[in-house]
Amino acid sequence: MDTLENGDRRFIDGTEYIHYHGYWVRYYEPLEESMASRKRLIDSLTRRAFHHTEPGINTPGHRLEEARAAYEAQLDPALKRVNAAMLAGALFNRATDLFNTIVDLEAKGVKVSRDNELMRLCSACFEEALDLGTEVRHFSGEEGIDEVWGEPFRAFTLGIDFYYETRFIKVAQTMANIDRIAGLLKEVYGRRPEFKDVVGKIEAFARAARDECETMKTDPDIFTIWPRFVATGEALAAVTANIPEDSSTQCRYATEEAEATLHAGSRLINWIARARVPMPVSTRSFEKRCRQVEQRLSHCEF
Repeated sequence: MDTLENGDRRFIDGTEYIHYHGYWVRYYEPLEESMASRKRLIDSLTRRAFHHTEPGINTPGHRLEEARAAYEAQLDPALKRVNAAMLAGALFNRATDLFNTIVDLEAKGVKVSRDNELMRLCSACFEEALDLGTEVRHFSGEEGIDEVWGEPFRAFTLGIDFYYETRFIKVAQTMANIDRIAGLLKEVYGRRPEFKDVVGKIEAFARAARDECETMKTDPDIFTIWPRFVATGEALAAVTANIPEDSSTQCRYATEEAEATLHAGSRLINWIARARVPMPVSTRSFEKRCRQVEQRLSHCEF
């Protein structure tokens, strides 16, 4: 039997996959190493970062000085956190503007070295945006999502081949996070008679979520994978408990909380799969919530 190594590749049912940390991840050929390819990658990753983060922070690069002044003047900690996120957004957009200018110059035959002032300024904007990334939250408000926030900077600093490798690894870690939550849901709900047949729905959604997180939107298979991801998620989110009418008030409340927690687990898997990064803080918090539900349900026999 072959021993699998990280980075091994093989075709499975006609699709090429790469292996990392126990998971087969759909493989995509890296873009060619060029400034134009790096621009295309950074533009895409910047749009993705803003798509998965809180609203209101996609500050245009030309408003960087305004954003910085507001951040430095703010004294209230809660408000300053939001101003920091807005400043981070402005820094990212300024860095992208600068890099686009550099690529345009190269397209006109002007070579720009890494030591060029424009390149150094671009790098400084990316680095400061990354430092402020701890203040940027997922659009759900659940936790910071600096893994996604840091991707444009990594695409700027790393070779494109190496950047793709880091993404394959991150997708494998995302799949493991999805499986951890799905396993927890099956453990808590799988033996409960009031949630009959829920295990199949959990497994179907987890499988669809793993497929979704590894598939690029430009892949033709997305027209099969995305509908299945949405439909299986909706099926799990629609699950309700079936309890006797004469159940105690205590057990009714416990069951309502169990339903809400199951649906919260469905949302968490959805967020993780779409962001394509693990969400460890939210996962740990959700595990505590599940254990509390498990304890409350243990006093109810239906």
